[in-house]
Amino acid sequence: MNTPRVIDHITGWLKEYCERNGQRGFVVGVSGGIDSAVTSALCARTGLPTLCVEMPIHQALNQVARAQDHIAWLRERHPNARMEVVKLTPVFDALMAALPTHDDKDVMHLALANARARLRMTTLYYFAGTLRFMVAGTGNKVEDFGIGFFTKYGDGGVDLSPIADLTKTEVYAVGRDLGIIGSIMTAKPTDGLWGDDRSDEEQIGASYPELEWAMDLRARRLDPDALDLTPRQREVLSIFDRRKAANAHKMSMPPVCVIPAELKG
Repeated sequence: MNTPRVIDHITGWLKEYCERNGQRGFVVGVSGGIDSAVTSALCARTGLPTLCVEMPIHQALNQVARAQDHIAWLRERHPNARMEVVKLTPVFDALMAALPTHDDKDVMHLALANARARLRMTTLYYFAGTLRFMVAGTGNKVEDFGIGFFTKYGDGGVDLSPIADLTKTEVYAVGRDLGIIGSIMTAKPTDGLWGDDRSDEEQIGASYPELEWAMDLRARRLDPDALDLTPRQREVLSIFDRRKAANAHKMSMPPVCVIPAELKG
């Protein structure tokens, strides 16, 4: 990958799309992870106003520190970047108190984790609406189009997706060229939705390089039975296929029930 040219291409694409749609800048939720760091840096490179929003909800302190360190680093290099901190923990706690509990605690905790992402989406669109900014998504290719590892109408609710055609490995390559701070470059990827420091790999059961391998194999329509795969490769392929199937509804527009013409006549 020609990383410097990719960076220039995304920067130009962001600026052109924003201006063509009559908007003034970008708002990005910054979590302390590589995807949001790269996305916010690319937005800031356009020269358009870029608002980085940090939205802790019972967040691990190291995630908060990385997010704020990144924003400080970004503001030193781009005067068009600024920060807002919106502490959503009280909002989340009030929502929890208003909702009924569920007997299956695992199901309930997953629903509440997704509720965190949706509270953050609502917050980002508040700023976007008041400032005439666009919400820049932070999903990469594996998350958005491989296994659907995002929250529908949460971090999946965005106006444009600058890094969704980059694998996680490619996002890291872009991050290195952009000079993203070391604490983010070396941190294990996490969605930050659980109030602890569990990693994406722990949740998914496979690393991003493994998922990229599976995604590539499926894209090339290779027959796994004709390949000399290791037991681990077969396990990863099964994880990829299972998650892709389970999350297919996230990766397409909601279906519309089309009414036959004779019923409308």
